[in-house]
Amino acid sequence: MRAVIVAVGVAFLISLLCTPIAIKVFTRLKAGQPIRAEGPAHQGKKGTPTMGGVVFILATVIAYVAGHLALTTLPDAQIAQVEPTITALVLLGLMVFSGAVGFIDDFLKVRKRHSGGLNKRGKLFGQILVGAIFGVIALWFPSSMTDASGAATNTETVGSTMLSFIRDIPALEIGKIASVIVIILVVMGATNGVNLTDGLDGLATGASVMVLAAYALIAFWQYRHWCADPTYTADPDNYCYAVRDPLEIALIAGAAAGACVGFLWWNTSPARIFMGDTGALGLGGLIAGMAMSTRTILLLPIIGGLFVIITMSVVIQIISFRTTGKRVFRMSPLQHHFELAGWSEVNIVVRFWIIAGIGVAIALGLFYSDFLASMG
Repeated sequence: MRAVIVAVGVAFLISLLCTPIAIKVFTRLKAGQPIRAEGPAHQGKKGTPTMGGVVFILATVIAYVAGHLALTTLPDAQIAQVEPTITALVLLGLMVFSGAVGFIDDFLKVRKRHSGGLNKRGKLFGQILVGAIFGVIALWFPSSMTDASGAATNTETVGSTMLSFIRDIPALEIGKIASVIVIILVVMGATNGVNLTDGLDGLATGASVMVLAAYALIAFWQYRHWCADPTYTADPDNYCYAVRDPLEIALIAGAAAGACVGFLWWNTSPARIFMGDTGALGLGGLIAGMAMSTRTILLLPIIGGLFVIITMSVVIQIISFRTTGKRVFRMSPLQHHFELAGWSEVNIVVRFWIIAGIGVAIALGLFYSDFLASMG
């Protein structure tokens, strides 16, 4: 637990203290966010520096290193994952390289002084490529943890060849190739979901904090009831989770949540900096990795319920307009519909945060109730 707390604190402080520096740097570089002319009146935000996601992505990576340094101070009996793992490579890789796709998009927007950056095909290709690379790594590199006698105690991979809800579902074994495809789809869904939600000051940041905090709790619970922990599995009646490196997952999720809280200080209304596609795609990639590594892929639509609702508003709007020529919403994504209906930006953000919190609470309730049922 100490390592997770250290990572959260370090990430929060780095993000809180370094975001003002990023604001000054991006302002001098004239890396202002272009604003669409149509839709709600956001022209007052024109020129606000973007690409702020760079700060909390770097803060997460640095905090991960700090968390590992804290692990080395623990008693030997508590050290399970002192060395960096493939799990960390996959999770941080998804965050950094998804963020890199977003950075290219942001850079092109700033350079062109237009809200259209990387074209849809380019962004889609980038998402597929990132998902495929780290999906393969997640499924082809099993853990090699052994006990004192040299016997294997954990041969799990980061990802699973089964679909999962609260845990793997043996009846839904789909094989490695299909699993990579599923991972790609999850990465695409999560990155686009967070990106579409990022339209109002602090909205996507606050929602992401809740989702990442939930995954930190899930992963730490899995660590405390881990099949690879001999001190826990000594009792045959204990229910355990067959995952790889849950402490790593909790550490990274906690670090990212802490970094987002530090960034939110400057991103809340009126925002002094935007996360941009750099941050939105980076967070989406990490959230997708969390669902994969904790074996809760089918639980993700509930944990990230707000992202799903907002994404579906766009899908519904497109389908309705193309089939009937009519719009269901005044504007999509959904937050802009309520802006045009007269809601204030702060009201929309806070109420949408409540929706995000409800989704997280339901998901955590389902997760814990499954554990109680297994113990009963």
